[in-house]
Amino acid sequence: MNTEPWRVRFAREDELVEQLQSQLSEAAARRGQAAVEGLDELGSVYAVAKATGRSWTAISNAIKKYRTTE
Repeated sequence: MNTEPWRVRFAREDELVEQLQSQLSEAAARRGQAAVEGLDELGSVYAVAKATGRSWTAISNAIKKYRTTE
């Protein structure tokens, strides 16, 4: 059985982890912005939490993190 050296496999998986972390960060930012838009539409963090099935705390934290001040 011809397997790649562990260093090659490790480097490949390390690169994949970095890509996934980047995608996760970008997705979290988009989700946070959507929560902000939900707040604008529905008027309360509670309403957004109820509509999304998420906890009030999770929605509140996302809104605080991703709300832009314009």
